[in-house]
Amino acid sequence: MAYNREIHHRRSIRLKGYDYTQAGAYFVTIVLQDRLCLFGEIVNTEIQLSEAGEMARRVWEALPDRFPMITMDAFIIMPNHLHGIVIINPSVGAPLVGAQSVGSQPALGAQSVGSQPALGDIIGAYKSLTTVEYTRGVKIMKWTPFHRRLWQRNYFEHVIRNDDALRDIREYIINNPGQWDLDKENPRFY
Repeated sequence: MAYNREIHHRRSIRLKGYDYTQAGAYFVTIVLQDRLCLFGEIVNTEIQLSEAGEMARRVWEALPDRFPMITMDAFIIMPNHLHGIVIINPSVGAPLVGAQSVGSQPALGAQSVGSQPALGDIIGAYKSLTTVEYTRGVKIMKWTPFHRRLWQRNYFEHVIRNDDALRDIREYIINNPGQWDLDKENPRFY
């Protein structure tokens, strides 16, 4: 069926007019399709990663090799999702704008700089790389198969606008395994 705006009602969850190639810090959450717990389990408030979870961790940590202008900050692989902070560093000679500008908001329609990747490009690469590796794990190591796609179609993001927010989000990430019993991504809630 062709896309029909009246029927499908698909709306972007991104900030309207925001340039996601801007230097700044971004909090992202990526969830496995059907919330399958493929990456491990929580034992005594600690994540015990499966082989698939270890693969997801390695790929996340290696993203700066693919995108040299990014830095990976705090992150946690959970049984069926990932929380992480991605920092897009400013290009050489470019002014620091956006998420790193404490207390200010960038001008709408601000120009992206050169070859800066958009946050969506980074997350898309992560999803693609992990899907390829996970599929290989299903074939070779007999990991649990997934149906049609490994990840949910989209991802959640939050532009981190100041140091207090960055500190709070880091704390949330670090404490996330201890909150699993209350987590809306926990399968016992659906």
